[in-house]
Amino acid sequence: MKHTFAIILFVILILSGLKLPAQTPFKHGVNLTTWFQTTDVRQIQFTKYTRKDFVNIKSLGCDVIRLPINLFYMAGGKPDYTIDPIFFEFLDQAVNWAEELNIYLILDNHTDNALASKNPDLETILAKIWIQMAGRYKNRSGFILYEIMNEPNGMTSAVWGKIQQTAIDAIRSMDTKHTIVVTGINNLLSQLPVYTDLNLLYTFHFYEPVLFTHQGSNWWIPGLATVADIPFPYGTAPMPALPADLIGDAYVSNAWNNYKNDGTVANIKQLIDVFVTFRNNRKVPIYCGEFGAYMKNSPDASRITWCNEVRKYLEEKSIPWTTWDYQSGGFGLFRKGTNAMFDYDLNIPLVTALGLNAPPQKLYALKPDSVGFPVYADYVCEKIFESSNASGGTIDCYSTAEPNNGKYCIYWTGTARYGYVGFDFLPDKDLSKLLANNYAVSFLVRGNTPGTKFDIRFNDTKTTDPNDHPWRMGYTIDETMAPWDGKWHKIYIPLKNFKEQGSMDGIWYNPIGAYDWKATDNLRFVLEQGDLSGKSMWFDNICLTDKDTLKVNNSTITDVTLVQQADNKVSIIVYPNPVKYMVTIDYKINSTEDVSIEIFNLNGQKVKSLLHSRQLPGNYSATWDSRDVSGMHSSSGVYLCRLSLSGKIYTRKFLLNPH
Repeated sequence: MKHTFAIILFVILILSGLKLPAQTPFKHGVNLTTWFQTTDVRQIQFTKYTRKDFVNIKSLGCDVIRLPINLFYMAGGKPDYTIDPIFFEFLDQAVNWAEELNIYLILDNHTDNALASKNPDLETILAKIWIQMAGRYKNRSGFILYEIMNEPNGMTSAVWGKIQQTAIDAIRSMDTKHTIVVTGINNLLSQLPVYTDLNLLYTFHFYEPVLFTHQGSNWWIPGLATVADIPFPYGTAPMPALPADLIGDAYVSNAWNNYKNDGTVANIKQLIDVFVTFRNNRKVPIYCGEFGAYMKNSPDASRITWCNEVRKYLEEKSIPWTTWDYQSGGFGLFRKGTNAMFDYDLNIPLVTALGLNAPPQKLYALKPDSVGFPVYADYVCEKIFESSNASGGTIDCYSTAEPNNGKYCIYWTGTARYGYVGFDFLPDKDLSKLLANNYAVSFLVRGNTPGTKFDIRFNDTKTTDPNDHPWRMGYTIDETMAPWDGKWHKIYIPLKNFKEQGSMDGIWYNPIGAYDWKATDNLRFVLEQGDLSGKSMWFDNICLTDKDTLKVNNSTITDVTLVQQADNKVSIIVYPNPVKYMVTIDYKINSTEDVSIEIFNLNGQKVKSLLHSRQLPGNYSATWDSRDVSGMHSSSGVYLCRLSLSGKIYTRKFLLNPH
């Protein structure tokens, strides 16, 4: 008896000293795509998804969201790769919603190959980016996970294994708590080194057979663009003929000939078993981060069957998953060609096939708006999609250049003629009742160049009637309505004052009185009469309302004259001017350059160096808090901001007046 007790005690002591691999705490969920997947932080439309979307996703029975992020684009260039504070402001909200609702949130570095896998500095960038991310979220709950990089490729498994270890070490230098999601080159998890960190989750993606899941697509295998109506499983419907343009395409022809074997449930299970074997051999947790079938050309019944079979086998093998995707990109849970509204447009058979809760759906009918609504108020508002055409210029919906109120305003500069700031209504709007009740477009505007003009324009929808066109209703804004003196001015234009302007639908159609206020597709601020070369405009508090109550809160003259160089390599604004304590330098470069920013006094003495970095093309911002190299506030006076671009110097003068 004593001998048995001693053995039991010994086993308990041994086990208590072991750190067992982390187990996956979630079961199934979705990828929330096209939200943080932009090439500039200021292109993120934060209100595309809201807390309500997180609530809806949870109501489906999901307990995890994978959030793809173009993470490298959220940061500046060498040497520090500093993440933009606006990005953290947005991401913090998503993290908050996930934690409030007890939904796991995987922060997925989904940066494209051009900036990630093909980047010779990949190892350095990953380390510096993830140190910042881990430092930001190290004290958040266990609902947050870090995914180092989506689908690495273009290198050997040995090289990637080393790079991924560097990223793991970087995260662990800041955060020893949160689970890290790791992956292999081309899903080859077995070729990864044996990592000693026991809080890793190994991920793979599943899109087999590609001939079925990607029929109609053109981004992965261009030859699949004309492929359509491939059934799943093979034999449930006749196979279509090989498209004429693909005869001779070795890859597609081979996939076509082998589809009788590849397009089967047995083949799917065999391919998933490769990952099960890896899990069992390594004794590590695994997770399927993506699976799905492109809806464009695939038969809906076959797509549903494929998703059901993959989902069932993953769950049979205790593999958690997130489907690609929730709403966007042609893979989502909503019916093709709809507005993807949760209460109206879910593909219920697909939701059911994924084992999720299928909510009752309602029949959507467009009803007239009976009250006004905001379009822009710090953010482009819910159910409105920013759809601008910057046309070589800059449109920044998060400008901090002296907004009238709140945190941000819209900044617009450098755009060619016919470019526009656009707001799509999703779904379309019936504005007929607002028109009848004398509602107006109301907003605040600021300009810095006399002679500037733009049109405010509504566009209606184009129907299937061949004689119908997307008609326009417009109103021209010029200096008779607001002097372009650097100050905010209020604009209030009743809808009844808009005039029909015709339609551009391949060719020009003159107005015939056919505009349909019951089917308004979008609102645009358009450069119909000229461009914004060397000019700037700002907008704030855009809304439709029947009350002319907007107030000008900020009467400061903002001298932010744009410097547009003839070589078109850089544009610079420095604001506010005069400045009390903090000056901002916004600049755009159109090619990869060595950039330095320095502050000088009028005696030619350097006061502070702000930046020395090699930067990719894009929009950037730097600030100076009026302190010199010793940390002391500089005295009042005129200063020069000097931007050096690969040795070429650009300067901007401003007044520091803290009193």
